Amino acid sequence: MMILPVCLLQIYKFEKIIETKIDELPFFLCESPFFLVISGHTDLATSVANKTILDTIGQYLPETEIVKLDTLYPDFKIDVDAEQQRLLKADIIVLQFPIFWYSAPSILERWMEETFRHGFSHGSTGNKLKGKKMILSFTTGAPQEMYSHKGAMGYTIEEFLPCYKATCNLCQMEFAGYIYTGGVSYGTRTTPELIEQQKVKSVEHAKKLIKLLEKL
Repeated sequence: MMILPVCLLQIYKFEKIIETKIDELPFFLCESPFFLVISGHTDLATSVANKTILDTIGQYLPETEIVKLDTLYPDFKIDVDAEQQRLLKADIIVLQFPIFWYSAPSILERWMEETFRHGFSHGSTGNKLKGKKMILSFTTGAPQEMYSHKGAMGYTIEEFLPCYKATCNLCQMEFAGYIYTGGVSYGTRTTPELIEQQKVKSVEHAKKLIKLLEKL
């Protein structure tokens, strides 16, 4: 039996790896996806949950681009070209926001209205977002159990998401899921202990989001 020199054996192993399907390649041979997180909170300076989530993402995934709309555009005048360039560069887009009156905050809605333009994201020539993935990461002040047909809200949290799924469908994007945490209202952080509880919940939320991102 012929014994190959170590160098030839390594080359042989490498060639076998190259023959493997691209989605089965070891992580060290695959190009990492680029994550873009769009923060839609209108006032992060007063936030506990969303601010903690963003800080945790930045700590564990430092290569992630985190865009804080309230800081960049306090006047709601979106730089469309700059935001579209961010979208073009991203593989996975995370919308991070608190639910305000059963919808996204106004600044995030404005960002989408301005950035997802006909001819760019959709339309006969608008395919710039095709194949990209979207994840929703959001919080509610009300506890999760209130979002049910028998709860105070009268609807499940899933029933508030079709507009995002429809957006992905129109833009030929993949809706890649959501991470949700309830019960983090500003009205319930009246003591240092309660604030710390919200921070703990928010860190756990961020870790779930990171786990989802790493799967994609």
